[in-house]
Amino acid sequence: MIRISVEEAQKRFGELLTAARAGEIVELEQNGDTFRLTVVPSRPRPPVTAVPKAGRLKGQLVVPNDFDEPLEELREYME
Repeated sequence: MIRISVEEAQKRFGELLTAARAGEIVELEQNGDTFRLTVVPSRPRPPVTAVPKAGRLKGQLVVPNDFDEPLEELREYME
């Protein structure tokens, strides 16, 4: 682990980034606060495969004829 002041880190910033990239823990201290350098791996953006099209699922979904009718369980609240 590398523990260094912010003032010193400004002089050796490139070296500290290389160390953090290699997996070394790098902590910077200033006025009693501690900051840690970490490498955040970049995630590749997933490829855009296709634009969804309306009607694409036609024939795959079945909607019953009584879909819009009130449910029997709620009939007493509808009266």
